[in-house]
Parts: sequence; C-alpha cells; structure tokens
Amino acid sequence: MNWINKCKLPTIEAIKHDGHLCIFPENLWDTLHNTFNTTLNCHIDPNILHEIECKPTFQWYPFSKEEFKQAISKCNDSSAPSPDKLTWHHLKYIIKQDECLINSINITDVCINLEYWLSYFKCSSMVVIPKPNKMTYDQPKAFRPIILLNTLGKLIKNVITERLQFTVTSNDFIHPSQLGRLKFKFTTNAGIALMHIVHSGWAKGKSTSTLAFNISQFFPLLNHHLFILILEKAGLKPKVSSFFASYLIMRKTSYLWNDLSFPSFTVNIGVGQGSALSPILSALYLIPFLYILEKHLINLKISVSILSFVDNSLIIAQNKSLDISNSYLFCSYNVLSKLLNSFSLIVEHVKTKVFHFNRSHEAFNPPLLDLSLIGSPTLCSKNTWKYLGFIFNHKLMFHQHIDHYSNKAISTVKCMKLLGNSTRGINPVQKY
Repeated sequence: MNWINKCKLPTIEAIKHDGHLCIFPENLWDTLHNTFNTTLNCHIDPNILHEIECKPTFQWYPFSKEEFKQAISKCNDSSAPSPDKLTWHHLKYIIKQDECLINSINITDVCINLEYWLSYFKCSSMVVIPKPNKMTYDQPKAFRPIILLNTLGKLIKNVITERLQFTVTSNDFIHPSQLGRLKFKFTTNAGIALMHIVHSGWAKGKSTSTLAFNISQFFPLLNHHLFILILEKAGLKPKVSSFFASYLIMRKTSYLWNDLSFPSFTVNIGVGQGSALSPILSALYLIPFLYILEKHLINLKISVSILSFVDNSLIIAQNKSLDISNSYLFCSYNVLSKLLNSFSLIVEHVKTKVFHFNRSHEAFNPPLLDLSLIGSPTLCSKNTWKYLGFIFNHKLMFHQHIDHYSNKAISTVKCMKLLGNSTRGINPVQKY
C-alpha cells in the first residue's frame, strides 16, 4: 500500500514577498532569486588589508593521481544526482581507467594555468525545500535551497579544496580562533574550547560572559574584489588568485519548485553555497577580519577572547565583576560592527545574545547589556543558551542538554516502530 506520499511545497500563490503574492511563476522565480542570491550594496575598504602581513608566495604544483583518488574515495555514492545525471558511483568507475583519471587531472591543471573556470561547471540547479518546524510557509525565508552541481566539477573542487587548505595552513595564515569550515575542526571543538575557557576563569575566581553574534547574509555578502586581495595576502600565486576570480563570476542556476522550473539566473555574488570550495573560501575571507579585530582590541586594552565558527562568532570576557565584563563586550561589539562594514559584512543585531557563566550558589541575577547605542536591543542573559547544538546553563551542568537529546533519541526509537512494516523506507523528499 502506498501509505507515504511526497511532501508537496505550497502553491506559488501562497508565497508572499514584500507584501505581494506570487501570482505567476515569474513572480516566484524573482522572489527566490532575490532571497537566496541577491545582496545589499555594501562598500568595502581595501586599505584595511594593509594592517596584516603578506605571507610568502607558496609554490602551486600540478595535481597528482593520489590527490584525485583520495578525494573521490570520500564521496558518498548515495548523494543526490547532479544536473548532468552522473552519479558518484559512475564517476568512480570511470576514474578507475587511468586514461580518464589523467584527463581529469589535465583539465584541472589547465584551468589553473589558464586562470579560467569552465562555464560548464558553473551551471547548477537549486531545489527549494521547506525548513523544519516553521509555523507558516508563506515567506521565502521559510525555505532552504539545496544546490545540485555537476559531478566532475564537484570532484575537481574537492581536490582544489584539499590543496588550498594545505597551502594556507602551511603558510600559518589560519587564525587560531577559527573553529569552523576547516578540516578536523567541528562544533565539538568550539564547545570544548568554550568549556575550557569557562573553567579556566572559574579557577581564577572570575565569571565568564559571552556575546554571540551572527553575520547577516554571510555567503552572498562576500566581496569578490576584496577576496582576491585576501588570497594574495595568503601567499597564493597570481595565477591561482586569477583562477578564483574567474570561478566566482557568471555562475548560472535554475530554480526547481515542485514540478515547475526556470531556465537559469546569473549569479555574480558570494562564493556559492553547496560547493566543496565554499567552506574554505568563506573561512579565508574572515581571517583578516579576525587578525585586525584582535589587533584593535589589544590596542584599546580590551581583554577579551574570540571564537569563530563560520558566520557565528563569540566574544568572551572574564572578570570578577559582570558590569566590567559587560563594558568589555559593549566596546568589542562596537569595534567589530564597524570593522565588519569595511569587509562589506553586516551584523544581524536581532540574533545577538548574551550569556553569563557563574557557579555561585546564591541567586544569580546578571545585569542587562544595553547595546541600543550600536543598533542592537538590550540583552538579558536567560537560564539556558543553545549554541552550535549545545544547551548551556550558568553552571555548565548540562542537565537541560542531556534531557533534550535523551528525549530526542527516545522519540526517534519509538518512531522506528512505525517503519517496521516498511520495505522501502522514507525518501529524503518525504522527510518533512
């Protein structure tokens, strides 16, 4: 019995944008494009990069067979098929032929040497799916885009990603506070680092105060001109920087909504989500910001620590007085907000949160943090704080964290009974 049906997206007439309904498919495509691939017109200050040193130029060698073999061995055969209908299973079989492997390597080396990324690899399809647990689905922000890229292009990007991360790591360009979008660094690293800082403060009799902020439209806002200058600062050869200049522009994507599709839109902003290169490129863009912010805070004698995880970052202040910690957080937030503007980035003030760690047995009533002069609301530390999947309380007891994930695991196990008679299971499109 066909007891499971695909979860259809709402009709296009149900979607609102700027107070208007999407009456025709053309309205829907414009709405989706304006939501996912349009950015604000922000100015940059290239001179800001003069504050960091330029790393020695790193030699870029031709790619090897081993690099391609290692990259393709990590690819999941069950991932969604690409627009070219070529699956990883098929490509792995093709790459086993030595001649095909050599041709793939030659294509990659020629692209780097000619400073050009093939237009064939710039085409993608964007499947729109609903975000879970939303009250209503009448706004485009209630949906998430899933990018489908050409399979051979994804393999080449995987190889370039590994080489690029090795290069910037060897040049000691990565900032120590970066814990996201990098190899061998995960959300658990951020949680462990924060716990270590909190316990170190308690050992000195100090409370720890954190201010979490989020960068609005992070991926679309990354400026191409400034990014190329950052690559040069990282020590990449001019031909590699020029290759990325070609890679970033004139990308094309087509939107898919239920059974409707639109031929293509041109995308000339950001680094493109869904690509293997996006994590390392976005991390590289933030590196100068972190170095310069650290330098400015030291010059102002503001004693804080920084943790960065992609577009979510933390300012951490430790002091015996929460009022002094709040003043440090206020000054730091003011400095970073202005500095981000020089990188064409904007803080999403409504998502800024403050949280204080204190293991005192007395009643804990931390003072408010007034950020209204900067454009953010007055913040109050709540009893719990959810950050990167962790649920913290003031004393780092993790009671709420354990309760939440235990209940989630028990619910999952109970739901498995519903699938006991299913021979096919649930498809990804039926998840929501």
